[in-house]
Amino acid sequence: MAIILLRTIIVFICLVFSMRLSGKRQLSELEISELIIAVLISDVASLPLQDVGIPLLNAIVPILALLGCELLISGITLKNVKLRGLIFGRPSVLIKDGKIDQQAMRKNRFSLDELSESLRSNNVTDINKVRYAILETDGDMNIILNSEAQPLTPESLESSGPDCGMPHIIINDGRVLDNNLALIGRDLRWLDTELKKRNISSSKDVYFLSIDDAGNIYFAEKER
Repeated sequence: MAIILLRTIIVFICLVFSMRLSGKRQLSELEISELIIAVLISDVASLPLQDVGIPLLNAIVPILALLGCELLISGITLKNVKLRGLIFGRPSVLIKDGKIDQQAMRKNRFSLDELSESLRSNNVTDINKVRYAILETDGDMNIILNSEAQPLTPESLESSGPDCGMPHIIINDGRVLDNNLALIGRDLRWLDTELKKRNISSSKDVYFLSIDDAGNIYFAEKER
């Protein structure tokens, strides 16, 4: 029994990192652990159905172990941003201001044909009109168009302000994301000033804080 449990956990860990290295476009809208759970459970559950000589417990124990691994990883990555980035990866910006990031394309093993297909599926034919094209961790491609290329809405007709662009998360559940802070050209002194304006003494009291390219800040304090 202990050997079955140990072998299941080892296989799960190996599959997590092998799928992580295979590239996020392989995930097809599932996070890595969810995809692995689905594949392994379907395979393990089929064994006692194919061979009646295999005890049913040999399938139940691995399935419970896999579900336990998924719950454990989900709980840990919810609190640990770095571990979540290691296991699930991070969103990648493939196009910024109409320019294709070739290094990001190679890193994600994303071909130009796949990029063109993703743009067409979002009704985009002119890359020059793309402000951001973001490859998400589940393999989805999200497209943000330049303000002049976006469909007209009553709100856009009334607004004459600058293009807000993409929001950058600065505080995630009490944790300051230093890379994003440096990306927008701000430092911890600026962040402390913004928190003091909202009567917040520590970033640990902030649930979510983001800022877009136009300087608009979204702020949410942690619930007491």
